Amino acid sequence: MLELLPVIFFAAVCLALMAGYPVALTLTGVSLFFAATGSVIGIFDTAYIMLIPNRIYGILTNQNLFAVPLFVFMGVMLEKSRIAEDLLKNMAIVFGKFPGGLGISVILVGMLLAASTGIVGATVVTMGILSLPTMMKAGYKPSLAAGTICATGTLGQIIPPSICLVLLGEVISNAYQQSQLNAGVFAPDFVSIGDLFAGAIIPGLILVFAYAAYVFVVAKLNPDAAPPMQAQEMQQTKAEILTALLKGLLPPVFLMIAVLGSILLGIATPTEAASVGAVGAMLLALIKKALSLNVLHQVAIETMRITSMVYLILVGATIFSSVFRGFGGDILIEELLLNLPGGVVAATLLVMLLIFFLGFILDFIEITFMVVPLVGPILLGMGVDPIWLGIMIAVNLQTSFLTPPFGFSLFYLRSVAPAEIKTGDIYRGVVPFVMIQLGLMLLLAFQPALATWLPSIL
Repeated sequence: MLELLPVIFFAAVCLALMAGYPVALTLTGVSLFFAATGSVIGIFDTAYIMLIPNRIYGILTNQNLFAVPLFVFMGVMLEKSRIAEDLLKNMAIVFGKFPGGLGISVILVGMLLAASTGIVGATVVTMGILSLPTMMKAGYKPSLAAGTICATGTLGQIIPPSICLVLLGEVISNAYQQSQLNAGVFAPDFVSIGDLFAGAIIPGLILVFAYAAYVFVVAKLNPDAAPPMQAQEMQQTKAEILTALLKGLLPPVFLMIAVLGSILLGIATPTEAASVGAVGAMLLALIKKALSLNVLHQVAIETMRITSMVYLILVGATIFSSVFRGFGGDILIEELLLNLPGGVVAATLLVMLLIFFLGFILDFIEITFMVVPLVGPILLGMGVDPIWLGIMIAVNLQTSFLTPPFGFSLFYLRSVAPAEIKTGDIYRGVVPFVMIQLGLMLLLAFQPALATWLPSIL
């Protein structure tokens, strides 16, 4: 019975979360309750509780995690200053005459917004408010419009620079060092957040291209599902289209390239690059005459709210992992994974399935800081490449957030979708995109170099 205590503890946390209690407070409260109960009956060593303050202090002073509020600020500034809305309009002008052009525009704009924000809920809600009415007015099939927006909103998990990759990079780096120390290597190699950014570029671009290709093919085969924009809306001259392209697409893309390029080339750390992105987003808003004290106030409040949520969850996850280890959960997981028939392949598959199903009830922040530190050192100790593992986890979570009936992205869109968009439309619309994501995971499984090649040459 004592051996099953970590399982009971983990199940209690999941049940409390499914009951709707706040994530950070649930992680903290349930963990401390189990720790107190275990201490009273003599099966829990309180030394694990004594370690928690130092670990929390380490989180709050971690230089890499300072990138989180800065990237959030950049994304919220692009949203609140209506740069994203202008970007969508200009992209519609450029691509509107092509089959599925409006849908492709939504994918490109969503890619930029998702990369800068990195928060799935914020991106899906923003794109739902901006894009869904436009797509419905243009005559798009409800399921295709809803599916495109849901799928695009989850791109923030894999398109760098994103908060998900910042947090995953930090955890994977620690897990990689821990796995080497466990193996007796006392001069361990390091994996940086920039390595994970580099590893995500090719899979991310493949995903965006696949999304756009799917919308294009649907529009070709069934023009009524994704009609081109009306002729009177497409009377722009070549000069107007070029102006729309220069004004709409290039400034945000230049900002992303400056942020990402400075990290990949080693010019700046992720935190330094994030500060460049935050200042750059303000300059873009200023150039477009969209920056005001009111906008700055809204951006600051939203940034503080999201950052507080992230850090509070990190604290809760730290307490959870300490208590889980105190009950011997890490040993239980290690024995389970190492003794599976099928070795590293079976262990990796089991972890991926666990993360996929946890994605139905937990956000990526909780999974990153609850699950990955427990399973990461074991898988990495079995020879799994750390960059490949990080990218697989990111794509896996992205797929989980998109999969009916529990995917977070579906509920976020449902909350802002008009009444004529049925829940069934949303579910049907995302199925092809889920298939695309699963295809990318299979491709990464059989061709790991898609994730590892670019970091190796940088």
